[in-house]
Amino acid sequence: MAVFTELSDGDRQWITAAYGFTSLSSVIGIADGDTDTTYLFRAQEGEFIVTLFENGVQPLDLERAFETMEALFQNGVPCPRPLRTLQGHATCRAADRLVATVSFVQGSSSTLAGPAKCRSLGRTMAQIHSVLERKTKPLAPALPTGTVHGALAQANVFFVGNDVSGIINFRLRHDDAFVSEIADVLVGWVAEPGGELNKDRARALLQGYEEVRQLTAPEKEALPGFIMASTARRLASQKEGSFLPDVAVLAYRSATSDILGSPSALTP
Repeated sequence: MAVFTELSDGDRQWITAAYGFTSLSSVIGIADGDTDTTYLFRAQEGEFIVTLFENGVQPLDLERAFETMEALFQNGVPCPRPLRTLQGHATCRAADRLVATVSFVQGSSSTLAGPAKCRSLGRTMAQIHSVLERKTKPLAPALPTGTVHGALAQANVFFVGNDVSGIINFRLRHDDAFVSEIADVLVGWVAEPGGELNKDRARALLQGYEEVRQLTAPEKEALPGFIMASTARRLASQKEGSFLPDVAVLAYRSATSDILGSPSALTP
């Protein structure tokens, strides 16, 4: 872990009082490789993840993340329940750090997801998009937009068995076309080393998505292009530029031929 801030007894008591916890039984530091400091607080009220932010986060940014999580949690999306202080704030301060607290989420992340997990991930992503979609209808056909999670990588998705048990880390949420996040998730979760998408896992993910929210015709038409762009961005970030054109084209072709090639491709 890059940074780890120790909590004094006074810091623990201050956090406990800020959230109205009673009978605090243990405080355990979590070394998860993140850039912030996290603790597991066990109290009579339950188990909670307390995060001390180490780098330049602003209270307003966390307030907006809390509002997003509250909307999702209230609509049954599997994510932590954000806890506000007794004064109704999204944050407090301890150990000279900004602090935010959420409920503990059962499960663990998965480095490799088979079709069943991909289908559950697709359903959960569609739940997020359905809750956060902009309700105003454009005058002309356009790609549906709204708030997206922005970082649906393996480290931020927890599973119990084959079902998503929780989505964490909403600090990168932003407004975008939903198809852009769908493409990023497909590339991040089902791309093979050569660039093409794994057909079974990609179809399972999209089937799960459409169980909750139907893709529009413009989204289906645009998806291969977004997949190609997402693949190119991923390779560029990994400094594999010499292979970028070929791999990006393979990703595009696999989306058009194997994933979206037939009218029944997304039908369970």
